[in-house]
Amino acid sequence: MRQRMESVLVIGPKKDHQNIVDVLYQEGTIHLQDAGLGQYPGLFNKMEMISLEDLTSVLMKINGIYLILPGIPDDVAEQDRIFEELRWKSTGDLVSIAESGITELETRTRELASRKSELDLNKTTLERYEKILDKIQPLETQLPLMEGFEVTVLLIQSEFKDVLALITPILKNITHNQFEFISADLDETTTAAITVFNKKYSEEVHSFLFSQNVNEIRIPKDYANMPLQDALNKISLKKIEIDQEMKDIDVELAALSSRYYQQLAVYRRLLEDRKEEVSAFSKFGESEHTILIKGWVPKKFIKKTKKALFQAFGDRVVLTVMDMSPDEFEEAPIFYDNPWWVRPFEFFTQLVTPPRYLEVDPSPVFAIFFPIFFGVIVGDIGYGICIMGFGLVMKRIFRDLAWMQQIMNILIISSIPTIFFGFLFGEFFGNFGEHMGWLQPLTFLGITWNRVEAMIPLLIVAIAIGVIHVFLGLGIGILNAFARRSKRHVFEKAGTIGVLSGILILICTLTGVVPAVVLVPAILIILISLPMVIYGGGVLGAIEIMSSIGNILSYARIMAIGMASVILAMVANQLGGAMDVVAVGVLIAILLHSLNVILAMFSPSIHSMRLHIVEFYSKFYEGGGVMYKPFGRN
Repeated sequence: MRQRMESVLVIGPKKDHQNIVDVLYQEGTIHLQDAGLGQYPGLFNKMEMISLEDLTSVLMKINGIYLILPGIPDDVAEQDRIFEELRWKSTGDLVSIAESGITELETRTRELASRKSELDLNKTTLERYEKILDKIQPLETQLPLMEGFEVTVLLIQSEFKDVLALITPILKNITHNQFEFISADLDETTTAAITVFNKKYSEEVHSFLFSQNVNEIRIPKDYANMPLQDALNKISLKKIEIDQEMKDIDVELAALSSRYYQQLAVYRRLLEDRKEEVSAFSKFGESEHTILIKGWVPKKFIKKTKKALFQAFGDRVVLTVMDMSPDEFEEAPIFYDNPWWVRPFEFFTQLVTPPRYLEVDPSPVFAIFFPIFFGVIVGDIGYGICIMGFGLVMKRIFRDLAWMQQIMNILIISSIPTIFFGFLFGEFFGNFGEHMGWLQPLTFLGITWNRVEAMIPLLIVAIAIGVIHVFLGLGIGILNAFARRSKRHVFEKAGTIGVLSGILILICTLTGVVPAVVLVPAILIILISLPMVIYGGGVLGAIEIMSSIGNILSYARIMAIGMASVILAMVANQLGGAMDVVAVGVLIAILLHSLNVILAMFSPSIHSMRLHIVEFYSKFYEGGGVMYKPFGRN
């Protein structure tokens, strides 16, 4: 339900402006709006926003340190102690304290991170050389050992190894035949070629190989001119040294984290808060000695906010509730505090623009009718159990995704009426439960509710649901019109209800459902209501009556989509039972029922949502409101 909002003014001494803003930010109850300084000409000016450059710079440094230091559990007591020491400091003092506290730490952590990155790169490079040397070691016996010669390894994809025949004569020409060239397949995809040449031709050889886009691996000087096994042993020892140095760096980083982490956490929290607070300064007003803050606070939080300000400043800061006209309340933000079973359905309200403050919250109606529509359409005990299980599993897997949690909660809630209507219709995976003798369709109001046989009664029920839903929307439209004091809209909505009621009575009279004696009253209702519609909505209002009739008939989809679902379930059972091999029949039935369950989660949801947003919302919903976004930490 919608919570009442109060327009408030907070007035206090300018010298305490930072602390006032900080208290309001920590409370997180006020939805800020522009101070409206035109109401106080000559008294207040827009507050100057201080520079964020130094604050942002320190915050970036702290975040950089956070990325380097290993995380440790928060010490809440220690963080609270540091927070209380610093929370009343001015922004400038807080920036200075944080800057001095992290200068040496930032330098040291950067040095350690840079060294660790360098070591990691060296280790990766060594592992690459180690892998290559290990693969070409079998070719070592074919290489001449001569001083003054350089060894280069070429790696070529096996499919392009014919290029070696083109490279060899050019290398022979460059080195004046002072080279050796050996090639062998390393694996199915790579061929290695080793060339040994006089060092005086090194520059020309490498330039040529570079121009041919050949993947050239130069053996580092530290590992060249020695047997390959010695080079491999030396690389292994170097890797051990690197691992030890990286462990020493990790130990030092852990020690720094243990010493500074709690302090850094408080610095970051306070500076992030101050950044948000300072960004809001442009909405405040100030005079020579006074600060003015304007906003909206839910009525239920007024006492709490006043208490927080009084505890911090005594009588020096005053929160005043302003008297507002209905027109001014149109600008109020929307704050809903619905029961737990309604909150998931606020997701659908978020798909369109929020309602205005004086409009009725449609979420509770959504929470009641959406599961009913869903349950009537699916109407199967087995499918309801599957949908509930799917929702519970997905909630567990995606527990950090708020939107996924909302959607799964909607499915779980909707699965309950699905099971209920499945019991009414006698359906457990279509007619499987009935075939096994587990349940039968119930007989109610003289009708056996087997969906295949009771199509006409189900169609009448669907249309009746449409009448109730559309009339409810028109009723909410009357409430919204009263709240806005719009007499014309009251007449239009009330007149539409009258005309539709008269038409329905006429139809029931002509079909013999009700006695003919009510025919004249029905005509009188139409004749009285039609001028009300024209007065409130003009010619378009009268045309809207036909649209409303079409809206009501649109609810027939509840019966039609449900019928398609049950027929597909029956096809799955019959097709599975027709197979000579039991395992094949069971597999076919499972696949078709799985497809039907997936369709049962999507199609009824989409059509139920459409019936609300198109047929129902069109009777009262305007939208264009603003959601309540309190000034404070998320």
